[in-house]
Amino acid sequence: MPLPRSSVEDTGLPLPLPEPAAALQPAPLVLEHRVLKALLGAWALAACSAEETAAVEEHLGDCGSCADEALRLRGAVGLLHPAESLDLDPTLRTRVLEGCLDRRPPRIPVPEWATPYDAETARLDALLQDIGGAEWHAPVRLRWFEGDESTSRRTTVAGVIAHLLSVDGLVAVALGLEDPLGPATPEEPTPEARTEAYWRASHFPPTRSVRGPWREQSHNLVRTVAFADGGTSRTSEAERGGGSGRLTVAYGEFELPLSDSMLDRAFECWVHAGDIAEAVDYPYEPPAPRHLHRMIDLAARMLPGSLAERRRAGLSNAPARHLVAAGAPGRSLRLEIEGSGGGEWLIPLDSPGAVASAEREVAHVALDGVEFCRLAAGHVSPQEAAAGQDGDREAIRDVLFAAASLSRM
Repeated sequence: MPLPRSSVEDTGLPLPLPEPAAALQPAPLVLEHRVLKALLGAWALAACSAEETAAVEEHLGDCGSCADEALRLRGAVGLLHPAESLDLDPTLRTRVLEGCLDRRPPRIPVPEWATPYDAETARLDALLQDIGGAEWHAPVRLRWFEGDESTSRRTTVAGVIAHLLSVDGLVAVALGLEDPLGPATPEEPTPEARTEAYWRASHFPPTRSVRGPWREQSHNLVRTVAFADGGTSRTSEAERGGGSGRLTVAYGEFELPLSDSMLDRAFECWVHAGDIAEAVDYPYEPPAPRHLHRMIDLAARMLPGSLAERRRAGLSNAPARHLVAAGAPGRSLRLEIEGSGGGEWLIPLDSPGAVASAEREVAHVALDGVEFCRLAAGHVSPQEAAAGQDGDREAIRDVLFAAASLSRM
């Protein structure tokens, strides 16, 4: 039977050798010097074809003037594309969540007054995720203002997280959640006493294992206030007394409404995250402007009480000059906070129950928002705070010292 025409007959002869690979490649481009020089700009931008790129690069090995020009053009291209940080934008999580929630609102939204705490704990957790095992033992100095003097306490990165876990436990107790201190809970529920009790109860110095309980507790706090509010989280400040916002959190010598306490915890989380970032040499940005504004507003609302407390303790050089009935207008200081999250607040000077009055303004202080927060955190002294001042010097000094006195361990 004859073979099909498409079959190949085995003749027994050796197969022909394949053609050299070079013979299969197209011939390289041969271009004049002026053409190659004109292509240098496109070559620097990686816009040449493969054949043109090969021709230019071969030419650069033979022509010194073109090689110098190519080097200069490549440097210029580098300036057009500056190096970008590999660190994620700290606002990325917030922007992604906002974009998602704009499309599909959550069934159980987080109350507005709890969103700064939710955001700051998430940012701190992202920082903790990036640090190495040995960095958990990096030394950190907790700083605050006591009386008229700055004070501090030495601990580690892990010790700072243990401190946050202990003090956040006050909010957990107010919400009926488990106290992280357990049997070690001190009789005096101050932040300092709770922190010291937690550190003493630990058989070994805190390690990175403290991150899990702290993060779980922060999730539980946000989840609990969200469910307790039952979807009423979009209420205004005037209406925030509803839901879980009606609860109070005891700090030993004073109490705060739950809504303000969550802001206070967000503020401390940011401040101590900055302490940790400084200890491990890591960049850390301030909170989102709207969250920073709420933190500054809380500090401004607490200033009259801090002024009165300093007078009772004999720490004020300018006692109340006028007896002002509760609800009556009194001498006031205008506190101007500049930058993102800033604004203006009138601070009553003679009584916490007095009404601030623009007509009775006796002094004006201006600070940057982050600088004011550093002052309120005890990280900068009143004498060192970069503040613009005008008016009654005694009133200004009292308000700056009262702001520093808001700080605590």
